Amino acid sequence: MASPTPESFKPLLKKLATDSISFTEEDMATSFEHIVSTDAHTPAQIAAFLTALKLTGNDEKAEYIAAAATVMRAHSVQIPGLDSIPTCDIVGTGGDGLDTFNVSTAAAVVAAGAGATVTKHGARSASSASGSADLLLSLNCSLSIHPSRLPALLSSSRFAFLFASNYHPAMAHVAPLRREMGFPTIFNFLGPLMNPARPTRMVVGVAKRSLAGVFVDALQRLGVQRAMVVRGKEGMDEISPAGETEIWELCDGRVKEYTVSPFNFGVKAHPLSSVKSGSPTNNANLFKSILATSTPSFDDIPEGVELAALKDWILINASALLVVAGQATNFGQGVTKAREAIEGLHAKAALDAFKKAGSEQ
Repeated sequence: MASPTPESFKPLLKKLATDSISFTEEDMATSFEHIVSTDAHTPAQIAAFLTALKLTGNDEKAEYIAAAATVMRAHSVQIPGLDSIPTCDIVGTGGDGLDTFNVSTAAAVVAAGAGATVTKHGARSASSASGSADLLLSLNCSLSIHPSRLPALLSSSRFAFLFASNYHPAMAHVAPLRREMGFPTIFNFLGPLMNPARPTRMVVGVAKRSLAGVFVDALQRLGVQRAMVVRGKEGMDEISPAGETEIWELCDGRVKEYTVSPFNFGVKAHPLSSVKSGSPTNNANLFKSILATSTPSFDDIPEGVELAALKDWILINASALLVVAGQATNFGQGVTKAREAIEGLHAKAALDAFKKAGSEQ
């Protein structure tokens, strides 16, 4: 393909806006080549493209999401030597509006302590009180570990965090436009799929039920071997601590749909009010207390939040990740291994090793 330019972007924009039915996956990939390439677009063209995708509904179709994610990953900062290390990730699409504790990040650390190799991909908060990067920064972790050091880090500690801003430089010119547009775009769905480590095992949370099948299909197209797409019935993009969660499990090319509750994991149910997010500092102090099996100070606990509820919620989400990673055969065993990782201080050791690696740069 010739080098993309704003002029070569125009026919793609016209086709999407006036004949979206014939807009192909190849067209989508070529459009994203324009978006990620310097001087191959204007701000107005990107805004028009994202708006047309939204209005045509193509932003919620698996084939287009997978095509866009493939381009974004190809243009991400590459991680040498990681191909031989199979990894997993747990992530949500966001947008559930429930403003809860950073359970996926906490579950990732605990799962690493229990034996999974986790490359957590995330960013700072877009709409909630505390995003995954905010939590880790409040835990005094560096988010700038050089990619070349990640394979050795994963071999020793099994946990690494890949800060999206460091790995996707092309997003720098898209972010201001997304803020100005003021509505969700395809990038809200791409976030969970843009992990440059290319994990082959994933737990992905969706807030909208209609996205479940879309994400299962997209994950398959991207080469993910085993996954759970999960949605708490409150509209939560995590496994719910309070009630039922729908799960679409991908395994060996087949998809199985079922519903679970905390009871299936062997833990009590807890109301969402007991797992609300505090500030990043509050959340960090609570997580440190859970990892160190200590009691936080009263000031660290937001009103209504219960440490036991947070721990149980972390356990059930870590359990799901351990199952897809092949470290547990069922949810009960996953909870047992996750609990042992906390109580044996293995999860704390995984986080400490990641923190130490960042301080040695």
